[in-house]
Amino acid sequence: MALANLCHTASFSAFFLLPLYVLDQGGSQGDVGIVMGIFALASAAFRPWIASMIDRIGRKRSYTLGSILMVVAPLLYTTLHDPLGADYPLFILLRLVHGVGLAICFTAVFTFMADILPRDRLNEGIGMFGISGLLGIAIGPVLAEATLARYGFPGLFMVAGALAGTALLAHQPLQESHTRQITTADNHISFFSLLRREKFIVVGLLSLMFGVGLAATGSFVAPLAEERGLGYISVYFFCYSGGAIAIRFVGGKLADEVGERTILPYSILLYIAGIFMLPFTYNPLMLWIAGALSGIGHGLLFPLLNTMAVRDEPGDLRGKATGIFTGGIDTGIFAGSLILGYIGDWFGLNVLFVCAGLGMATAFVVFRFRRARAVT
Repeated sequence: MALANLCHTASFSAFFLLPLYVLDQGGSQGDVGIVMGIFALASAAFRPWIASMIDRIGRKRSYTLGSILMVVAPLLYTTLHDPLGADYPLFILLRLVHGVGLAICFTAVFTFMADILPRDRLNEGIGMFGISGLLGIAIGPVLAEATLARYGFPGLFMVAGALAGTALLAHQPLQESHTRQITTADNHISFFSLLRREKFIVVGLLSLMFGVGLAATGSFVAPLAEERGLGYISVYFFCYSGGAIAIRFVGGKLADEVGERTILPYSILLYIAGIFMLPFTYNPLMLWIAGALSGIGHGLLFPLLNTMAVRDEPGDLRGKATGIFTGGIDTGIFAGSLILGYIGDWFGLNVLFVCAGLGMATAFVVFRFRRARAVT
């Protein structure tokens, strides 16, 4: 499953260079925000049904369905001749389908892992498994940039489809991780009923703000690096993944010992620090440091939020619990991509990253306020 997750994440992260495709077609930063955001919109909008489907038909079947969509969508991008003109409706439709495919895969795979990991090592286990995705984030842009230089955007889309195809094949030998109990009362708890619980309100809000930060780093670092001539864009994502991977070797075990809520504020602050560095970045070294700081924050924050969502939840609700966490991230990515894209058009990339950092700071304030209220 780690191999499959690595390939899917590499396929997805190859599209961190899609903003260059949009700009190459004559688009603006606003167009970048729409094209990147619509992907996350699909992931977020369909998440309640995706989460329920994963609990209903199983993790593996859902993952297979998502993998098929992840193969087909990138290959169909190669058929577009005028993506911002006559083919724009088809382009948007493909982005929607692609986003649904990734939403199914990410929700299914982390629910699968929550099923099989020991309860007292959830942070450590999810964090270590997540290294496969972080490697994918590092590998995808490197492959995409090398392919783009030689074969252009059609080659990039073919590589992304091939990576997803490898994931489709890799997970087939696995057995289902959880058998649904038909008679349990948990089967009658809906996604939205679960979302009304205080724990999931907090997890959803924190995930949403995290998604805003991811929108900034995933969609607008490439235009920033190209505008300022900062060298290979993929090095930023390589440093980002390197920082996230390095912290996983100690962060997950520590979080299991002292609790998610103790570590979580520091992870938010580290991510914010990396984002706030970007407006002041005018040389490659600063870009690499910014990537490493945000990566360390990401490396801690993702498994912490995931563990908070699924801890103490029964198997028949884990798909929905994971769906709230991943859906919050996708909602933040959609809103962040759209809003930040227009901020970039109106005020420039520096203001864009400041606003993204302030959005993440909101997550820190929400969490600290909730902890203070709990103490009093």
